Amino acid sequence: MVLKVFFPSCCSSADSGILIGRWLSEQSSAVVLAVVHFPFIPVQVKQYLGDVQRVTKVSVSVLGSWSNSKQEKEEGLSEFLEDLGTIFSHEPWIQISKEGDSKFWSCSTLQKHSSSPKEEEVILVYYDQRKVMLSHLHPPLDTADGRAEDTSKLSAIFDTVARSRVLFMTDRYDEGPIKLTHWQSEGVEASIIVELLKQASVPACMLLTFLLSLVSGICRSRVLKFWPLSFLWSKLSTCEQLGHRLQHLQVISSNKKAQTQIQLMRKANIFVSLLIDVGLGILLMSWLYRKNRIGHLADTLIPVADHVAEELQDLLQWLMGAPAGLKMNRALDQVLGRFFLYHIHLWISYIHLMSPFIEMILWYVGLSACLGLTVALCILSDIIALLTFHIYCFYVYGARLYCLKIYGLSSLWRLFRGKKWNVLRQRVDSCSYDLDQLFIGTLLFTILLFLLPTTALYYLVFTLLRLLVVIVQGLIHLLVDLIDSLPLYSLILRLCRSYRLAAGVKFRVLEQQAGKPLRLLMQINPLSYGAVVQTYRLPTYSCYPKDSWASLCKKLFLGELIYPWKHKGEKQD
Repeated sequence: MVLKVFFPSCCSSADSGILIGRWLSEQSSAVVLAVVHFPFIPVQVKQYLGDVQRVTKVSVSVLGSWSNSKQEKEEGLSEFLEDLGTIFSHEPWIQISKEGDSKFWSCSTLQKHSSSPKEEEVILVYYDQRKVMLSHLHPPLDTADGRAEDTSKLSAIFDTVARSRVLFMTDRYDEGPIKLTHWQSEGVEASIIVELLKQASVPACMLLTFLLSLVSGICRSRVLKFWPLSFLWSKLSTCEQLGHRLQHLQVISSNKKAQTQIQLMRKANIFVSLLIDVGLGILLMSWLYRKNRIGHLADTLIPVADHVAEELQDLLQWLMGAPAGLKMNRALDQVLGRFFLYHIHLWISYIHLMSPFIEMILWYVGLSACLGLTVALCILSDIIALLTFHIYCFYVYGARLYCLKIYGLSSLWRLFRGKKWNVLRQRVDSCSYDLDQLFIGTLLFTILLFLLPTTALYYLVFTLLRLLVVIVQGLIHLLVDLIDSLPLYSLILRLCRSYRLAAGVKFRVLEQQAGKPLRLLMQINPLSYGAVVQTYRLPTYSCYPKDSWASLCKKLFLGELIYPWKHKGEKQD
C-alpha cells in the first residue's frame, strides 16, 4: 500500500511540532495544511481544530508529527513525538523529520492499533500552498480518455486547501496560544486601498442598482411596445447593444454573491470588458473632437454620397444598353433602369436636404462614444445601413421579381409534366389539365423564360452590391461581438497568474534513493488560451445563422432574402 503525503513547501523550514490537515481515506492520502509549533496544550489544539471544522466543513485533524532538528537532537524529543500519537490517536500516525542541513528526509508511519502492522511505502509530494488555494481546477474538456476520475481525486486536494482559508488567517503576530506555520504565517496579505474599495463598493452598487432598475423599468414600459418604437428597437443595432450592456451592468451591480467560480469569473470578465470598452470609446471621442475632425468628416460625406450615386447611375446606364454584349429584353430593361434611376434621384435629393444638419448629427453621435466603443461601432453600422438604404431597396426589388419568376417557371414546368403542388399535404401530386390550360401555361412559360435573363442580370448586380454592404456591416458586428464576448479578465489572469486557472498538475522527481521516501514536486498546469476562451466566453446579443454553403447557394439561386445576422427572437426569411 502506497501512502501519499502532500506537504506544503512553505513548512519545510518550520520548527518542530505537529502536522494538522485532512486524511483522505479513499485515496490513502494525507493533505498537510499547517504545522503547530511547540509548546502547546493538546486540549486547546483540539478545541481550535473543532472551531475550524465547524466553519470550513472540512474534517481537519492532527495527522502526525514534524521534526526539524537544525542542531543536535534534543533528548526526549523523539519519545515525546511518539507519545503524541496516543493523545491525538490518528491512524496512521505520520512522522516526518529533517536532519540538520541534510537534503534527505525521513518519513514513517506508526499504526499502534493494528494487529499486523505492515511497512507502508510513503511518497512525499510538495505543493505550493498559496497557488493551490487560489487556483481553480477545471475539468478536462474531453473526458473520453478516462481522466475524469483522476481529476476528481485532484479536486479533493484542491478543495481541501481552498476551503481551509480560515486556518490561514492566523499569523505569527496573533497573541494566541497556538502558533502555526503556513503560507501566510509571516503576515496576512492586506491592502488599505482594497479595503477602502470594498467599503465604498456597497453604497455604489446600491445606487447603481437603483438607477439601473429605473432605466430597465422605462425600457419595459408599454410606450416602447407600440409599433414604431418596437420596430426601431428590434432593428437598430445600437438599441440591441445598449440593452445588452444594460444586462451586463445589472449582473455587476447585483448584491447576490457568486455561488461558483464560473459565476465569479463571469462577473469579473464583464467588469473588465466594460472598463476596456468605455476606455476605448473615450479615446475615440477625444480623437474625433480634436482638430475639428467632425467638421472634416461632415464635409467629406456629401461628396462621397454624390460619387457613389454617379457610379450607380453609370452602372444602370451600362445595364440599360448591352452589358458584356448580352442581348436583353429592351422594354423590360428600360422600365427597370428608369425605375432604379428615379430611386437614385430621390436619394440624392434626400441627402442634399439633410446636408445642413449632418455636422450637428455627427457631433451628437460622437458623444455616444463615451458609452463604449461597441456602442459607437453599432451606431456606425446603423449609419451605413441608412446611407445604403437605396441599395437595399434595389436588392429587395430585384430579389422579389427574380423569385417570382423562378417560382412561376417551376409551377409551369410541373404543369407540362401533368403535376401540381398539393398545399395541404405538402407534396407533388398528379393532375390532368385540359387543352386551354396547357396553351395558356405554354404562353406564360415562354414569356417568363425570355424575360428571365434580364431580371437575373439586375438581381445579380444588386445582390453583389448588397453583399458588399453586408460584408462591411458583418466585420463591424464581428468586432463588436469580439469585444463583448472575449473573456479579457481570464486572459489577463492566464498571462500574469497562470496558476489561477489550473487544467491539471504534473509531478517532478526531487529525490529518489533506496530507503528514503520518494520526494515529488507538484506543479500546476495552466489552461491553454483556447480553453480559457472556450470556458469563459461571454454570450453576445446577435446570433449568426449557421447555414452551409449549399444552403446559401440555394437561397441565392431561388432569390430568397439573405441577412448577415439575425437578432434573438427574430426569424430569418
